[in-house]
Amino acid sequence: MALITFLVEDNPTIRDNLIPALEDMVNASIVGVAETEADAAEWLAAHGDEWQLAIVDLFLKEGSGLGVLASCRQRRPQQRVVVLTNYATVDIRERCLKLGADAVFDKSNELDAFLDFCNRDRPSSFAVL
Repeated sequence: MALITFLVEDNPTIRDNLIPALEDMVNASIVGVAETEADAAEWLAAHGDEWQLAIVDLFLKEGSGLGVLASCRQRRPQQRVVVLTNYATVDIRERCLKLGADAVFDKSNELDAFLDFCNRDRPSSFAVL
């Protein structure tokens, strides 16, 4: 079963490489993409029951991934939010986890751990409403 995934990433090069990698290595189905905090928050609110994984970058065209994290704190228990950033410092990790992130990974050296996380604890069933 595909992992229904929403991606918040403003860098087209990263997005263009990450999407096929997720499709191939995680069996993800990317159902939406946002480049700004406002667009991501709007999509997540409008499609609250239609995703299993949200992948969020911290630095966006407008706004921040921290705001995206705050906007989806009231998600369903089986929905996961992961931060994938180039700035995974100790302070950033702590702040993201306090805002409700399930995990934080550094794009430059934790991609294998990120993919492992995406493949772990996958929902056995998921009804799209």
